Amino acid sequence: MKWVESVPNFSEGRRREVVESIVEEAGQYEKVWIVNWSMDKDHNRSVVTLVGEPEQVINALFDMVKKAVSLIDLRNHSGEHPRMGAADVVPLIPLKNIKTSECKEYADRLAERIGNELRLPVYLYEKSASTPGRKNLATIRKGEFEGFTGKIKDDEWKPDYGPQDSIHPSAGVVAVGVREFLIAYNVNLATDNLEIANRIARMVRHRNGGYRYIKAMGVELKEKGIVQVSMNLTNFKRTSIYRAFEAVKMEAKRYGVPVLGSEIIGLVPLRSLVETVDYYLGLDDFNSNRVIEYQLMDILEKE
Repeated sequence: MKWVESVPNFSEGRRREVVESIVEEAGQYEKVWIVNWSMDKDHNRSVVTLVGEPEQVINALFDMVKKAVSLIDLRNHSGEHPRMGAADVVPLIPLKNIKTSECKEYADRLAERIGNELRLPVYLYEKSASTPGRKNLATIRKGEFEGFTGKIKDDEWKPDYGPQDSIHPSAGVVAVGVREFLIAYNVNLATDNLEIANRIARMVRHRNGGYRYIKAMGVELKEKGIVQVSMNLTNFKRTSIYRAFEAVKMEAKRYGVPVLGSEIIGLVPLRSLVETVDYYLGLDDFNSNRVIEYQLMDILEKE
């Protein structure tokens, strides 16, 4: 069986019943499994992780996007996380027995169907990007929902699928594409000073001269009375979790701010955790093959 992963992000993190309705859309597919989903009130965003057979996965994703369009109105939405659509981004990640080129075909089919049937403008991004300027999701999202009414009329920003000159009035636009594993990793700081978090984010992210595979921004967590440096690690093989954590901790020390802790949103590859354990414990000759669950999975696959 061919396996793909998808981690769609929806612009709703406060109404649990809405997120549950979206997640339930995948339940009708026999070879699609929801392995994790979470909500964040401050970000006002939910992240769902599903895996399965590619054909069924893209059908499930279409149904989830359709439900999100019917339930989420961005005209009444606010949150810390940038967003341009009710279903903000829908990535496909090759997992096993499938090539990137095949995933790109599936992503293209999904994007076309969303555009045609839901009348939702779709932008292809990352490895599916139709132009170099659309590879980076942050570039596409710039201006967010409110700014896209004018942005979409620019010839440079005509969608790849769907309506070409107007956004969906309540659901905005969506990005669909194939990408590598992405680790959503946040570090919480013992301060409510958002400017400090923003300064640290600028120091560690690639755009301002930081690590090549870190995207970062400062976020205010109003319910907790603190701020965080919210990061996407776009290639954990080149920029590890522990390196991101240590970089934020080092910069926070300049402001006399302790690190309270960190969090991972969604799922992560085993290798990324093994590397972190290896670094902090100083283990000799340690790798994923020394993890018993990893060996058990390998045995089961051979049976």
